[in-house]
Amino acid sequence: MKVESTKLVTFRLGADAFAAEVASVDRVLRYATPKSVPDLPQWIEGVIEHRGKVIPVVDMRARIGLPSVEPTPGTRTLVLTTREGFIGAIVDIVAEVASVPQESIAPPPPLFRGLAAHFVRGIAKVGEQLVVILDVDRVLTSDDRIAFERAVESSEAALRG
Repeated sequence: MKVESTKLVTFRLGADAFAAEVASVDRVLRYATPKSVPDLPQWIEGVIEHRGKVIPVVDMRARIGLPSVEPTPGTRTLVLTTREGFIGAIVDIVAEVASVPQESIAPPPPLFRGLAAHFVRGIAKVGEQLVVILDVDRVLTSDDRIAFERAVESSEAALRG
């Protein structure tokens, strides 16, 4: 009998461990300061170009309510594939790719409430630690994407004069 498993890219935000499914991680890039765009939510750090498209870059620390820190040599930008396109996600450090048995992934407990619960897909044990698995399709809401696209359009129009 074959045990179904899920491959996860694990990463850290502060002391906490998070993960995204390998299939939703297009690239892991060294951190480079994104180009800023005015009028974006404070947790969208700016934009980068990826595969010929301008994509939003989310400061995941700010997105989940952690204080911001200066980037370190270990800081990475995960390029995530969502239903609505690519997004960049700044994380403190990428730890590993782990294979986790499907049955060891539990739904988030009821104590997860509010915004954080919105993008938690589940909890898994990886080695000796509990890892929060993100639902990458929910890191940016539809409203966030519309605001992002409008801000990019208006900044491009301003550049054209």
